[in-house]
Amino acid sequence: MDMITLNNGVTLPAVGFGVFQTPPEETRAAVRTALDAGYRHIDTAAAYGNEREVGEAIAASGLDRDEVFVETKVWISDFGYDATRHAFDKSAGKLGVDQIDLFILHQALPSRFDLTLEAYRALESLLAEQKVRAIGVSNFMPDHLERLLGESEVVPAVNQIEVHPYFRQPGLLAFDTEHGILNQAWSPIGGITFYRDGEHRSTLEDPVITELAERHGRTPAQVMLRWHLQQGRQVIPKSVTPSRIVENLAVTDFTLSPEELGAIDALDTGRRGGPEPEAVTLENFGREIPEA
Repeated sequence: MDMITLNNGVTLPAVGFGVFQTPPEETRAAVRTALDAGYRHIDTAAAYGNEREVGEAIAASGLDRDEVFVETKVWISDFGYDATRHAFDKSAGKLGVDQIDLFILHQALPSRFDLTLEAYRALESLLAEQKVRAIGVSNFMPDHLERLLGESEVVPAVNQIEVHPYFRQPGLLAFDTEHGILNQAWSPIGGITFYRDGEHRSTLEDPVITELAERHGRTPAQVMLRWHLQQGRQVIPKSVTPSRIVENLAVTDFTLSPEELGAIDALDTGRRGGPEPEAVTLENFGREIPEA
């Protein structure tokens, strides 16, 4: 597995395994399948409601704790210095770990950015106490990052964002790279469930991507994951299907040409699948995160 080095020297695999929208009852088996297949980075979140099952799968795998890179996220309902420190206790308790490898803020909270800053300061304190190995953010836009960087001590190690061929966010990608922040791609193969209104086909059926897949003897998903990796992003594909879990990991032994990368870049629609970052408020998105 290729590894990526974060801005604080911590390393993580270039391909991780995600459990977004995976029901708790399916999470344990999916994570165990991923670990058996060779994944060594598992990405979850307090808001996913499946941290406990992720922890149980890791514990049952027989792997040493330091062999698995564990990432989770603080939901906006737990923003604020004390609340975020307690969010660590809740997540660590459910995961069954003493130290979390990467602990990040799940969203910016633009309407209460004071709470966002307090939450990040809590992450900085957890990092200083070695309760976490790296800290970061998710779904932060350049204006959020500029304010955060101006009022914090530690540059985020990652920004986990929606990136796929139909939504590239080139300006945000460039901003993160300029500041030494790793772009982590969630929904890296297209977020097909977001295009419910029928205006966009699945990326898996896009003729440009399917033609490249045929040319390289690969699947469309593998082509998209390789596109990310060659452009310096870490990817977090998700699946509960064992064959696809294995397939998504087999993306390090072929190369797309600059022209092929450019052809995928050109598919960008500029249309976001997830929620608009400015629309994320406690009123619209707040939810209680249960205790461990």
